[in-house]
Amino acid sequence: MATSFFGNGSRASAALLPGGPADAASASHRIDFTFWTIFSDMENTQDNSASQQPQTPEQAAQQGAAENAAAQAAAGQAQQPGAAGADPLAEAQAKITELNESYLRAKAETENVRRRAAEDVSKARKFAIEGFAEHLLPVLDSLEAALADTSGDPAKLREGVELTLRQLASAMEKGRVVAVNPVGEKFDPHRHQAISMVPAEQEPNTVVSVLQKGYVIADRVLRPALVTVAQPK
Repeated sequence: MATSFFGNGSRASAALLPGGPADAASASHRIDFTFWTIFSDMENTQDNSASQQPQTPEQAAQQGAAENAAAQAAAGQAQQPGAAGADPLAEAQAKITELNESYLRAKAETENVRRRAAEDVSKARKFAIEGFAEHLLPVLDSLEAALADTSGDPAKLREGVELTLRQLASAMEKGRVVAVNPVGEKFDPHRHQAISMVPAEQEPNTVVSVLQKGYVIADRVLRPALVTVAQPK
């Protein structure tokens, strides 16, 4: 239709122009160009009208999803330079603050440990004999009972003294205090104290008799035993 319309317009122009065939041809070309421009504008207008038609719900949803994805991608790209370009000075200051807090906590804990250790040492010194004193209390009770006895029976008094001695020996044993009675043993200068050397049937440097018992506590000598030793033959 466009070609026929342009052709009819050209012949009509040649018939109306008074300048002859040459003027008519020139005018025909101008008219054809004008009509072609108008027709092209009409087609573009139709195409734009078609593109501006309402979208279906599915198309609108797809377009919205695409726009959201594009927005999120743009936001991620915008955040990456900020994370990569963090301030080194701020990071260093945060690290210093963290280390300072750790130091203060460690110092406080050390002070608490030192204080508790000092308290434990003080209590150990103050109550070191608490257990041993507790074991001696029955002995004290027996001695007080013996003094309060007015019966005047020597046998009964002796029995009470023997009971008290057994209680005292038990208390000493619970306190890890052990008597040293080295009769017949080799003389040990670290545990025995020789008073004299006497003639005896035993081997030389053998303990013949014990004049006074010795005592040790956990293998430490509290008092050496006073002994007599067999002299060489």
